[in-house]
Amino acid sequence: MTVPFYPWTVWIWAGLDPILVLLALYLGWTASQFGKVFIAAIIALAVSVLASWAIGAIGIPWPAPVSHDGPTFFPVRTIAALLWAIVGFGARRAIRPRA
Repeated sequence: MTVPFYPWTVWIWAGLDPILVLLALYLGWTASQFGKVFIAAIIALAVSVLASWAIGAIGIPWPAPVSHDGPTFFPVRTIAALLWAIVGFGARRAIRPRA
């Protein structure tokens, strides 16, 4: 049995899943403490994987599909969700600093 090979563009799209990016940025933006960024990343990861799976199951083309025979790239998605949530958290702190 050979190990499947996926081009690097598939790996990149896993981290740039539109639902993952938008949800992680929004939840990171709304986090009131840095510790909540990790919770935001977990929620964004779970929702994006479920949404990507549902979109792929319907048959709609999606840049980062999840299927039973395709790659899910959980490590890439997890790191990307955390980074996007941190960016959202940092952007809010930069735009609206606390008094």
